[in-house]
Amino acid sequence: MTVSEQTLSRIQSLAQLYQTGYSSKTVDVTIAKLVDMERSRLQAEADNLALQMQEFETAHGMKSAEFHRQFQAGTLGDDADLFEWSALYQMTEGAMT
Repeated sequence: MTVSEQTLSRIQSLAQLYQTGYSSKTVDVTIAKLVDMERSRLQAEADNLALQMQEFETAHGMKSAEFHRQFQAGTLGDDADLFEWSALYQMTEGAMT
């Protein structure tokens, strides 16, 4: 069993306990803090991606969606920074869906 599977199993066990009426202030506070920390970490990552995308947009004078459309069509070449921009765009779009 992977660490992720073990974590999911533990969360499910805790959910089952709570469904039967179990309650713990310590667990409540701990989970709230963990969720807040993870949300903050993910927001920082999203902000960093957005900043990197903005830098590419400024440097190349086009929005990322238009760049990606042209890049996929093969009209922009194959410079390494274009592949990086494409990867950033795909990560950003994947995060939004």
